[in-house]
Amino acid sequence: MTILHLTSSQRRQLRAGLRQTDDASYFRRLLALAELDRGATVAEVAERPGVTRQSASNWARLYEAERRVGALRDGYGIGRPRLGTEELEALLQDALRQRPDQLGFPGPNWTVPLLQEYLQRCGGVRLSDDTIRRQLRRLDYVWKRFRYVLPPDPEREKKTRHPPAGAGLARAECAAG
Repeated sequence: MTILHLTSSQRRQLRAGLRQTDDASYFRRLLALAELDRGATVAEVAERPGVTRQSASNWARLYEAERRVGALRDGYGIGRPRLGTEELEALLQDALRQRPDQLGFPGPNWTVPLLQEYLQRCGGVRLSDDTIRRQLRRLDYVWKRFRYVLPPDPEREKKTRHPPAGAGLARAECAAG
């Protein structure tokens, strides 16, 4: 397919789209259609804006399939659907109001893996660590990672090489006195 044949009403729609748009990508696609309608080849049309022949050919095929200039707009939001629904968010909020040991989980504080397990058990969906962390951030939930702190050693002075600075001074004063 090298040439596209448009009717007069389709040409009017194309020119109106070219005048009204402020999206450069959409403008480039509409311009390519106008060039194909004038008799330019796909290779010539692709060379001007610096795209591949395949792209220019795809634009023409897309227009021919739908017969409307709006079909050439970028389609955003087509990605993977969200797993975190309002029900899972409500489950997460309910979980955060309680301690995990009250719900039969080990430990007194929630961790991301525990929340994952809870949501999978109650909601039937296993969310990723990042998804749970993003959701916690959206809920303004602040957490810190646990840090293990050992209790102070009562025999530390005996085990150190040098006694504290104040201990040496006290001995010197006793010897002088």
